[in-house]
This record gives sequence, structure tokens and C-alpha cells, in this order.
Amino acid sequence: MSDWFADLIDQPQVLLLLGMALIGIAYGLIAQWSRFCLLRGLLHRWQHQDSRKLQAFALAMATSLLFTQLARVLFDLDLDRSVFFPRDFSPLLVLLGGVLFGYGMTLANACGARSVVLLASGNLRSAVTLLALALGAGMTLSGILAPLRLLLDGLPLPRLSGVTLPELFGLSSSWAMLVLISLLLLVLLAFCFLSCPRCRTSGRRLALDGRDALGGLSLGLLIALSWWWTGWAAQDPFQPQAPAALSFIAPIAQTQQYLLLSTGSRLNLGVVLVLGVFCGALVRALLAKEFRWQGFDSTRQTHFSLLGGFMMGVGGVLALGCSVGQGLSGFSTLALTSFFALAGILLGTRWAMRRHLSSSHPSS
Repeated sequence: MSDWFADLIDQPQVLLLLGMALIGIAYGLIAQWSRFCLLRGLLHRWQHQDSRKLQAFALAMATSLLFTQLARVLFDLDLDRSVFFPRDFSPLLVLLGGVLFGYGMTLANACGARSVVLLASGNLRSAVTLLALALGAGMTLSGILAPLRLLLDGLPLPRLSGVTLPELFGLSSSWAMLVLISLLLLVLLAFCFLSCPRCRTSGRRLALDGRDALGGLSLGLLIALSWWWTGWAAQDPFQPQAPAALSFIAPIAQTQQYLLLSTGSRLNLGVVLVLGVFCGALVRALLAKEFRWQGFDSTRQTHFSLLGGFMMGVGGVLALGCSVGQGLSGFSTLALTSFFALAGILLGTRWAMRRHLSSSHPSS
């Protein structure tokens, strides 16, 4: 038995890590199969009036919200200790981070999670994006850009405590929470399953198809499962830690650091999640014979991948998450930061599309 493996199994958190690795593998398998991606959904909707990919993301939001809130009640999950609930935060800074992330996601043609899946399918453009993302996130978390981040966070801007959306409006009772959650679910599900007369492709009305529906439903369930696993099932009473769900900005930076400096360091949830997603997507790509090497067609693509990845890393740190981290995991907790981050991501994506759409490379 190697020293590395001995170090791993000696950790009291080995069960926690194993569960997150399996969740990551499942995410990679499903995301590679379903082509799940918020950016694809937005591009298809805004370019071609095709809402199916965006409906899949909305279904994942609804599923993660419903089952996370059920788990919160049934298992008394203390989700307020997660990264999505800072003691206080600047809404404008989180919004700015979301804009940077959305702009970078559009330039790079994939978010962090999608880039991991694409890399596992042989897309070398995603390798460049992920390296730039890890560099931007690391520099902003603890590197040369960290003082600037702290300076921006210390500006005399309006601040809010890390509360949920219901608490912002003074809705503290269980019934008020239930009403708000029901309204959000109703809006999301209506968008998912009510066809739009204006949205047509090849002369037929669009509707959420089976692959998109199953992908969105499954990935939403994985979000809730990760909250339950890290917040209750695998909690060590002697070394309790904050519950965590799927998010890919800091974990990608941590994975790069671990690959470079693994000697004397320990695996954490973020690293096993990213490695699990990669392995799951790789297995599915190989089994489906969809693995093929892809590179850059122009220096413009290289420029977009580098700049987009770096912007995602910086923006994701400021926004406390990515399109999956804030758009699904954070949203499922109704964390106030998630609504500002998601709004910023949508704004940044739309802005980048208007400026660079004609030059961006095709979606993978």
C-alpha cells in the first residue's frame, strides 16, 4: 500500500470524500450524456428561439430547490454554514463577479463544469480554459489579486447579511417559506413544460425532450444529494464541517494546486469532486465512442479561451460561485448571494454575446 493511499484512508473524512467523488462521477456521466450547460441554453434561446436546453437548466433549478428544502426540513441541515451564506456581503461586488463570470463563460464557450466535461471528451481548448480559470481563481483567492479583492470588499458600498431571500422580505414563518418556494417552483416548472408559440424550429413547436428533462432532473437531484451527504449522512461529529454542494471555481484551482503539490497535502471535497466529474465524463465519452481530440482553429479562439477562463476564475471568486455553484447549489438554499450572482451571470453572458457572438467559436 502506497504512502499516498495510506494517508488517504487514515483521514477521518474518507467517507465524506468517497461520497463526493461518487457524486462527481455521476455528474460527469450525466452532464456528458445530456450536454447540460447554462451557456448552451442561453445561446440556443437567444439565437435560435430554442428553449429546450434552458428549460433543462430550469428543471435542475426546480428539482434542486424542492429536494434540498425537503432535506433541510427532514434532516435539519444547517445550510447557513455553507459558503453561500457569508456573514455579510456587498451585493454590487457579487453582481460584478457574476458579470465577469458570464462574460468569460461566453468567450470561453463553456463554464468551469462544462470545461471539465469537455476536456474529458478530448477537447484541448477546455484544457487551456481550465488552466486560465485556475490561475485567475488562485490569484484572486490568495495570490496577487487578493489585496485588490479585499480592497473592493472594503469599499463603503451597501452591504447585506448572508440571509436567504425569504428573510430579506421578513418571511420567517414556515408557511411564508412554503408559499415562496411554491411560487418559485411554479414559475420554473411552467417555463419548463409550457410550450411557447413563438419558439419554433423546423416548423414545430418546441418542448423539453426526454434527454434534456432526465438530465436536468438527475443533476438537480445530485445537488440535493450532495447537501444531504455533506450536511448529515457523512458528517463527523468530532470534526464537523460546513455542508457543501457542487461548485467549480475554487475546486478547479484547488485541483490544479493538488496536482502540482500533492506531496504532503490531503485531498479535499473540491478536488475529489473535480476529479470525479472528469472520470465520469471520460468513461461515458469512451463508452459512447464520443472521445475525440479537438484543438484550436485560430489564435482568436486561443485568446478567447485564455481570457474567458481567467475572467471566470476572477469573477467566480467575487460571485462566490459559478453557474452551477450559485445557479443550482446556492439557489437551492435560497441564499441571497445566489440571486445577485445569477443576475450578474445572465447580464455578462448577454453583454458578451452582443459584442463577440459573430466571432466566437461554435458550441461544443
